[in-house]
Amino acid sequence: MALTPKERMAIPRQQMPEREPEERNQDFKEVNLGFDESIAKLEADRCLQCKNSKCVPGCPVGIDIPAFLERISAGDLKGAAEILLDANALPGITGRVCPQEEQCEKVCIRAKGKNGEPVAVGHLERYVADWARENLDIKTLLADPTGIKIAIVGSGPAGLTCAGELAKKGHDATIFEALHKPGGVLTYGIPEFRLPNKIIESEVDRLREMGVKIICNVVIGRTFTIDELLDEEGFQAVFVANGAGLPIFMNIPGENLKGVYSANEYLTRSNLMGAYEFPKMDTPIIKGKHVVVIGGGNVAMDSVRTAKRLGAEEATLVYRRSRKEMPARDEEIHHAEEEGIIFKLLCNPIRYLGAEDGWVKGVECIQMELGEPDDSGRRRPIPIEGSEFIIDCDVAIPAIGTRANPLLSQATPDLKLNRWGYIEADENGMTSKEGVWAGGDIIRGAATVILAMGDGKQSAAEIDKWVREKAGLQPVG
Repeated sequence: MALTPKERMAIPRQQMPEREPEERNQDFKEVNLGFDESIAKLEADRCLQCKNSKCVPGCPVGIDIPAFLERISAGDLKGAAEILLDANALPGITGRVCPQEEQCEKVCIRAKGKNGEPVAVGHLERYVADWARENLDIKTLLADPTGIKIAIVGSGPAGLTCAGELAKKGHDATIFEALHKPGGVLTYGIPEFRLPNKIIESEVDRLREMGVKIICNVVIGRTFTIDELLDEEGFQAVFVANGAGLPIFMNIPGENLKGVYSANEYLTRSNLMGAYEFPKMDTPIIKGKHVVVIGGGNVAMDSVRTAKRLGAEEATLVYRRSRKEMPARDEEIHHAEEEGIIFKLLCNPIRYLGAEDGWVKGVECIQMELGEPDDSGRRRPIPIEGSEFIIDCDVAIPAIGTRANPLLSQATPDLKLNRWGYIEADENGMTSKEGVWAGGDIIRGAATVILAMGDGKQSAAEIDKWVREKAGLQPVG
């Protein structure tokens, strides 16, 4: 018998089971353990099945969340998986790393009020995706082949999503990936303890089963140009999703000292190249005893938690604002605090200090206070004169953002860029160059996995319309 709204409201939000902090901060196994069937059903029962659900437009890939939750509540996991996979190409990934608390869960009617807690959509997405991977052989319904070849530059979340959507529509989608493994930032940027590689590999394999081709070790802008893909390689359209992987530094004294890593290199060595298993794996990494990470986003959190797992006696996060302004997910901040990460808030590095042998030995910081809000809406940090102090360290990792790599744009001079070097695209992903769309971090700057996926899905729909019209083909439903 269906629950009444009052009965649903009486059910508290179910907590995600997780490993103990003292155990998990010693290894790279996943922190969260996932729901079991009883917890998942109870959490799904909390959904009020609103008639005008705000959670659906709050999802960048447009999952029918109420229908998805209703199927879980009814015990129909196959039905829930079909709803989920119809809208989301990478549910096992987004169920782990998507900031639902800022999107679908933020607008959940149950989140309203002082003590309101939204339905745990992300945890349920993970549960159903993991169940489907182990229990179902879901064959995605594909449209009749069109014979139209479309190139995708980059195998991160935007590229994978776009390729999957195009394959559904019957097109021949080929992804060109610069690195030796697919996944883009999912593979090189997010640690195993948050997103296991086996999950990424499973999602990628499902796309391959749909007919998506993935060719690694190809740098578009060097191996091929976009013009060569369109004019010589037989592709009718190109979707550019090569991300924003060029690290930003602070331009303060001492950045060239040994032991100062960009977060990109540090995480790529550990995640993509398995440096945390050195010498079993070929790639080494410096395992500092006193590690300082600068920044307050998810990349900074991933870096400092990685340092702890690599054996740091002290892993310290330095952030120029307060905890309230940190852009990292609340869950990641909470996990870091539990794992013994030291937080130095309201302070900012002004120089790195070096020993005689050229290795970093410390970071000089200055205390900050918060002034009026800046363009981001967060209060601007202002240095406090005379408040300098030193944090000893043997590894320092700035994690303050990334920007677009110019390799592709330099080889495509008719592709219009904005003043920050990102590709300009309209609301449908169309660029200034005919037949070329773009999405993800290369148009937004560093953003979230799910926003990149939304770009990939939107662009795929527009590319499909464009190539079908050019070929004189009927649109698919």
